[in-house]
Amino acid sequence: MRTTQDDALAVAARIGRGASALAARTRAEQAGVLTLTETAVLGRLWSAGEMTPRELADRLRLRPQSLTRTLSSLEAGGQLRRTPDPADGRQSLLAITDAGVRALDAEMRPRDRWLAGVITRELSDAERDLLLVAATLMERLAQVDARAAKVEP
Repeated sequence: MRTTQDDALAVAARIGRGASALAARTRAEQAGVLTLTETAVLGRLWSAGEMTPRELADRLRLRPQSLTRTLSSLEAGGQLRRTPDPADGRQSLLAITDAGVRALDAEMRPRDRWLAGVITRELSDAERDLLLVAATLMERLAQVDARAAKVEP
């Protein structure tokens, strides 16, 4: 089946609306101890590992300056560790600590439990299988470097 540009735009809009609505609904189920930015920072460090503040900002699509307070707060709370970058002494490397992993888990557990319950109650086995395929595809699309792709207004 060939997809026209108009078909692709309609699919993109529908996926965007669905993903946004689900993200908003799941955020309502989070513990609320961490801010959304703190959760994003810890989540990225947990999944991607150690990185510089610049790399973290780039991956979160934020300016490094906008992360300064968040990084300081997480470091002061023992959830984030900063070490000198052995490759460049002017840089630091950020890593999630064990306390950060526990905080992230506590923040996300209510969301995951709510979503697991809804999936179990509302979807058939076939729909759950399809949802897993869709989630895998969405994760793959999210990894595409946005700076390499030209997006028309």
